[in-house]
Amino acid sequence: MKKLLFFCAALTATFTATGQHYYTDSANPDITRHSLRIAPQRVEFVLPEVGGYTVYKADLHTHSIYSDGDCTPEFRVREAWYDGLDVLAITEHVEYRRHEGKMLNFLKGYVPEGTEPVNYNIIAKPADEQGIRSDLNFPVKLAQETAAKYGITIIPGAEITREPIAYGHYNALFTTDNNAIYAADALQSLRNAKAQGALVMHNHPGWRRKSLEHPEFEVAAYGEGLIDGIEIMNGGEFYPKAISRAHAKNLFVSANTDIHDSATETYRAQGHRRNMTLIFAKENTLEALREAIEARRTLAYSFGTIAGDEQLLKDLFTASVRTSVLHTDAKGRRTVSLTNNSSVQYVLRLPGQNPFILNPFSTVTTTVAQNRPLRLTVENMWYSEQDHPQIELTL
Repeated sequence: MKKLLFFCAALTATFTATGQHYYTDSANPDITRHSLRIAPQRVEFVLPEVGGYTVYKADLHTHSIYSDGDCTPEFRVREAWYDGLDVLAITEHVEYRRHEGKMLNFLKGYVPEGTEPVNYNIIAKPADEQGIRSDLNFPVKLAQETAAKYGITIIPGAEITREPIAYGHYNALFTTDNNAIYAADALQSLRNAKAQGALVMHNHPGWRRKSLEHPEFEVAAYGEGLIDGIEIMNGGEFYPKAISRAHAKNLFVSANTDIHDSATETYRAQGHRRNMTLIFAKENTLEALREAIEARRTLAYSFGTIAGDEQLLKDLFTASVRTSVLHTDAKGRRTVSLTNNSSVQYVLRLPGQNPFILNPFSTVTTTVAQNRPLRLTVENMWYSEQDHPQIELTL
């Protein structure tokens, strides 16, 4: 009898454990729902306030079906919110839209018979003097309408897209009329963007090239002062030499996804955070974000690496990591804890030692000799082609 009772109790417990993952729908008792199927949740990327500025997470280079992306602008906004972003730039290609023919075919009952796509791809073709006949402001408008529900700030923009080796690609940010940017002369397109107050960012400067050396077109564009910023990270590409260029030419730095597919496919499914441009601004408004970008208070984050201005890197680290003396021995040697209060994983090296990892929201300890400061190098931070910031902490 006791064995039977034990078996019945175990069986009951098993069914209870299984059954507890379901509940009866509040509106329809004939529906049983799985309790572990929860609504999607935003994955926060926590950074400290630095020098009185909030660090806003931005992606300044994205695409949707209105150029050559696989998602709608509305989806881009929701995706960015779930990925922990605060700011998103919508930057459709001015000269290339691979879905245009498909859209016209789908709408063939609504457009004049024989209508052909005219903006499908004019990147490598002879200049089209008629210009662009699509509404390049429309995808920005769609994103803005959705972003209002999520608290995300949309930066209007467009990508000036010409042959990548001789000309390169450039994002115009803070645009007022994307339809007025195109010109048959690529240099004039940059001038048109600047004329409406846009900031121009040099995209993926090494893409499809053998070096970061300037071709003739870039010499002219930089020479006229048409370039305000540069991507030192794009997707999985990192251009350390571009950090030095940014310092030399007073450019803001950025790291962006240049996303065409979904962020889940490129980043989350592989266990990575998406690329982010970190903007140190007073508030999340177009005016404040622009002021911060123009003042070059930006850092680039990609696959755990952060790059940009040396002092800004140091300020971010010291605001993220708290030190505390836990114990002092008879010889004055101190056991010191380092607590990381941010979502950044830091790779640290003490003088003469191997590097070690300080994980997000974790603590490690080390020993510091009497009357000595704590010195360390942050090896996943870059402020030049090969240099990492060295931090000295007085205990």
